[in-house]
Amino acid sequence: MKISDTIKYIGVNDHKIDLFEGQFQVPNGMAYNSYLILDEKIAVIDSVDQNFGDEWLVNIKNELSAAGGRSPDYLVVHHMEMDHSANIKKFAESYPDVKIVASKMAFVMMKNYFGTDFADRQLVAAEGTKLELGKHILSFITAPNVHWPEVLMSYDSTDKVLFAADAFGKFGANDIEDPEGWACEARRYYFGIVGKFGAQVQVVLQKASALDIKIICSLHGPVLNENIKYYLDTYNIWSSYGVETDGVAVCYTSVYGNTKKAAEKLAELLKAKGCPKVALNDLAREDIYECVEDAFRYGKLVLATTTYNGGVFPKMREFIDHLKERDYQNRTIAFIENGTWAPAAAKGMAALFENSKNISFAQNKVTIKTAVTQETEAQLEALAAELI
Repeated sequence: MKISDTIKYIGVNDHKIDLFEGQFQVPNGMAYNSYLILDEKIAVIDSVDQNFGDEWLVNIKNELSAAGGRSPDYLVVHHMEMDHSANIKKFAESYPDVKIVASKMAFVMMKNYFGTDFADRQLVAAEGTKLELGKHILSFITAPNVHWPEVLMSYDSTDKVLFAADAFGKFGANDIEDPEGWACEARRYYFGIVGKFGAQVQVVLQKASALDIKIICSLHGPVLNENIKYYLDTYNIWSSYGVETDGVAVCYTSVYGNTKKAAEKLAELLKAKGCPKVALNDLAREDIYECVEDAFRYGKLVLATTTYNGGVFPKMREFIDHLKERDYQNRTIAFIENGTWAPAAAKGMAALFENSKNISFAQNKVTIKTAVTQETEAQLEALAAELI
């Protein structure tokens, strides 16, 4: 993966993983990115997952051999999450003269992880710290809670590269071409993992706006070296909880199929009325984080579910909890409820959003009493008209 003549890719691809962070489905695997800067001084940028330490060290050795057999001078640690830090100690043992560059908090975490904070080899980096390698000078940017508190980013003013830690990352190994491009799995990654920290991302984007960025090197996913403005603008929309795409997400649960019929009928009506995009999701069967992604992508969300134990069906309640955990806001929400004798799901769902910011509710509510009837279809028609 080409970065520049003096910045080399030394990361690895993981095709054995089934769940990233123990919960995110990754059918196309995962990439753990690491980089090497060749200059008067040599810096290795971040480590990789624990299962790929030997492969990573071989990648480093091969690049160093091609550069005349030199040894690295620095290991730069931007992020201490274990899929990027697990091999720090192994690297330090392989290269005992290397200095380790990280934030103060990162060294505290190293002591917790490895029983040592490498006190005699520390270079503590903070906002504005510079690491001079020769022609390449890394300027450090603090990025707390994007998405861990110890995170740093760094900017190389020579090749105009932003080493962005986990920001701008995506699911998927780098040796598999993603036909959907960067945005789809980057969006699921962002809202699944980083979404709660929109305010903190906004702070870092403000810092980045002052930089002339030509290349973004994330710790996951491809190196981004074209149309950088698109990636920055997209992250700005996501982190400000803005609407990315004009359309409606319809998310439902259904016990005997009637609520599903109502959700499908609404989707048909929306499309017939010219809605540019309708995303229909079965919360019980589809990847919950795909559903979360759609809820944040569009400006309008329809929640359709059954009254259950006098309240909200469990899968729907779980989904709403995912949204609230990520500070779901700036959206219009509509409700479809089903209940044979005492429909209460809509009231219950609305209550779950009580403390959410800038949420408005559609005036039209659809109530099903077991089966979809002509009266139900009239309510759906009115709701579709309001949403359009």
